[in-house]
Amino acid sequence: MQNLTQAIKHLIIINVIMFVAPMLLNMDLTNLFALHFPKNQHFGIWQYVTHMFMHGGFYHILFNMYALWAFGSPLEHMWGRNKFLFFYFSAGIGAGVIYTLVNYYQFNGIYDQLINLGVSAADIQNVLDTGSYNESIITLPNETMREFYSLYHTPAVGASGAIYGILVAFAMQFPNAKLALIFFPVPIAAKYFIPIMIAADLFFGVTKYSVGNIAHFAHIGGAVIGFLIAWYWRKNQFTFR
Repeated sequence: MQNLTQAIKHLIIINVIMFVAPMLLNMDLTNLFALHFPKNQHFGIWQYVTHMFMHGGFYHILFNMYALWAFGSPLEHMWGRNKFLFFYFSAGIGAGVIYTLVNYYQFNGIYDQLINLGVSAADIQNVLDTGSYNESIITLPNETMREFYSLYHTPAVGASGAIYGILVAFAMQFPNAKLALIFFPVPIAAKYFIPIMIAADLFFGVTKYSVGNIAHFAHIGGAVIGFLIAWYWRKNQFTFR
C-alpha cells in the first residue's frame, strides 16, 4: 500500500472538512465556492480553485479522494511535494477553464439562435431568470432550452479535473501498471486503461448520452493539462522539491 504523503494528506483533510463542515453547520457554500458560469451572478474568479474542494455527494468525494491517494501518491513520491501541488492545482484550474470555455461556446450558440428568432436580450435574460418562456415565440426544442438554462445555472464541483490530470501522469510514468474497475474486474495496463476512460468522457460529452450530471469536459480538460505538464517535465527533466 502507498504511504499517505504530506501534500495528499492535507488535500484530503481539506476536502473532507469542506464536505462535512457545511452539513454540520447547516450551511450551503455552493453559491460561494462552486464554479459558476461566468455570466451568472454567483460567479467569482476564485471558484476556479475553490470548486476543487467541493463535492456533490459521499461517493463523489470517496472516489476522488481514493484516486488522489492511489494514483497521486507515487507521483508525489517521485516529484516531491511542491512539484506535485503545482501539478495538481494546474490540472484542476485548467480543467475548470476548459470546462467554462466549452460551456460558453455552447451557451452562445443557443443565445445566437434566440437572437436570430427575434428574441430580445432582455427577454432572454428573463428566460434565464425564471426558466419560463412563450413557446409560440421561442420555437427551439424544449431540450435545447433546458440545456440553455442548465448551462447558466448549474455549477461545477469536485476535484475530478485534477484527478484526471493525475491519472494521465500516472499512466505516462507507470504505463504497465495493471488497473481494473469494480464492474469490469479485468486488469488492464494503465497505458490502455486511462486513454479508454478519457475517450469515454469525450464520447459522452459530445453525444450527450451521459448518465447523471457529469462534467465530462472538465475531465478532458484536466487530462489535457496533466498530459502537457507531465510531458514537458519528462522531456526537460524539470524538477523542484
